Amino acid sequence: MNELSQTLSQPSVASVSWFDFAKRHRAILASIFVLVFPLVMPFTALAVNILIYGLYALGFNLLFGYLGLLSFGHAALFGTGSYLCGIAIVHFGLPWYLAIVVGIVGGAVMAAAIGALAIRTRGIYFAMVTMALSQCVFYLFYQAVDWTGGENGLRGINVRTIDVLGFKFDFINPLTRYYVVAVFVIMALFMLSRILASPFGAVIEAIRENEARARASGYDVTRTRLITFILSGAFCGLAGALMALHLSIVPIEILHIETSGMVVMMSLLGGMGTFFGPFVGAAVFLLLENLVSIWTVHWQLIVGAVFVVCVLFFPAGIWGTILKWVNK
Repeated sequence: MNELSQTLSQPSVASVSWFDFAKRHRAILASIFVLVFPLVMPFTALAVNILIYGLYALGFNLLFGYLGLLSFGHAALFGTGSYLCGIAIVHFGLPWYLAIVVGIVGGAVMAAAIGALAIRTRGIYFAMVTMALSQCVFYLFYQAVDWTGGENGLRGINVRTIDVLGFKFDFINPLTRYYVVAVFVIMALFMLSRILASPFGAVIEAIRENEARARASGYDVTRTRLITFILSGAFCGLAGALMALHLSIVPIEILHIETSGMVVMMSLLGGMGTFFGPFVGAAVFLLLENLVSIWTVHWQLIVGAVFVVCVLFFPAGIWGTILKWVNK
């Protein structure tokens, strides 16, 4: 009888093999979903927003979910990438692809600057330091009116045509815009999957699980944290650059603390420490915002209630809980 109960409690060979296959090819499966996603959405502009904010949450989740550091200052990385991409186009006339590179580098450099000051702190102190430094970045861009437009935001980021190897694509077309953004998101997915599958990715998760043991094993915990923060900044900078191209403006609100809080909610909703969870969280959050705001201006109340329910009944996040059910 005991043997029978143990057999029934163990996951089937088929479910384990499917789960292992999905884990090995997670970037490919996620990319397939990204490619078909606009076909199931009510309108394409929302799908683009979900894709960009999902990428933003992906970068945040690398630090929060995989390394275990909670940051309240990721708006600084997202906003820096967005502003520098816009400045590269508006003030220097760079082509769109070089402007995106500037945004990625800008997000990484800002992460290096913030991380160098914050990375030695722990727990709530790390969160507070990153929030304070993010507010400094907000003030910096707010005061640089000649470059950023100050309170009015940066305008004039008009990218109408995407030229790739002589082929021209109409960036004004919503579906074309989605798939241009999707190309960068898919590249980011493969890059993150490679990072997590590398020995460095194993060290990141080892530090999250037991920092003292990782340090005793000879790993440089401080340097690993800083490098992870910089990689997180690069992903967030890419998301910010894509947002600048998508909106054609960079509003100052992109650097506000609410943008940092939003990405925390998205990661928790989807499932921290999961590969595809950030996109699930971004989709749930933005869909609720768009649908509920049609009925009432107090949409934050409804979204907050849903968030509380998800935290209570889906402690691992929506996607994280689904993965646990599948893996049983």
